[in-house]
Amino acid sequence: MTVGTFREIAPGTYARRSSELDLNCGLVVGSERALVIDTRSTTARGEELAAAVRAITPVEQVVVNTHAHYDHCFGNAAFRDSQIYGHVGAAESLQRTAEHQRSQVVEHLRRTERPELAQTYLDTEVVLPFYLVEDEVTPINLGDRTAYLIFGGRGHTDHDLVVAVPDVSAVFWADLVEQGADPAMDDSFPLEWAATLADLLRHPHIEGARLHVPGHGAVVDLAFVERQQETLAALAHELRAALATGVQDVDGLVAKTRGLGLQDATLRDAAVRTLETRSRTIDPNAAR
Repeated sequence: MTVGTFREIAPGTYARRSSELDLNCGLVVGSERALVIDTRSTTARGEELAAAVRAITPVEQVVVNTHAHYDHCFGNAAFRDSQIYGHVGAAESLQRTAEHQRSQVVEHLRRTERPELAQTYLDTEVVLPFYLVEDEVTPINLGDRTAYLIFGGRGHTDHDLVVAVPDVSAVFWADLVEQGADPAMDDSFPLEWAATLADLLRHPHIEGARLHVPGHGAVVDLAFVERQQETLAALAHELRAALATGVQDVDGLVAKTRGLGLQDATLRDAAVRTLETRSRTIDPNAAR
């Protein structure tokens, strides 16, 4: 995929891979409305995205934030006149964590001598999604076609939304699926992520889909998503097994989960999150 431009991956269905963080945004165009999937990381970048959408279609823009991480939704101000959808948990998370996320990014950019880019984050107004999704499936009528916002359970966060476009056999996974890097575990639920993915892969709007757009990286096929689900299932299995034998520390969990093809930093984040969230884990059984 060409970086920085929309590429049509199926009729009326586009992915745009940006240079920052290898981020993917999506676009599904109908006869009356177009669904924009995620808005990038600053107001300026969001405005660039909105202009790129207008270059493809003049119809009304509707937006979905797949989750509350800054790189996917801090561009919302550029779409303030649009309907912005998000899971109710995303709105709550963004309200709670936006300023902390901003400060971390600004500190990193200043530390790496990019003060002008840091200023664009300081100049960005955080706009919350205000059409809130609570049900498992929310259809978005685009005129002559429908996209579906699907919540499958806890995984990368506790509020990830997947966008299914069944008429072209496409799925936008956001950060529930990653290509080119390990799945990001910072806010994750490692004991549940694989089961959530497995359930989603069986969903009638998703099952058998051919085109899969991850949150970051190249568009992939079904086999890639299935392999990543299997890796996450193996991780959950090993974490549960280690906990069952009395391992209660991060280093011990990391040692027990090596050999799955994941980096130690990923395993460490997964271990930390497991210890933080295991008392709240709903599913006590092995991940599917």
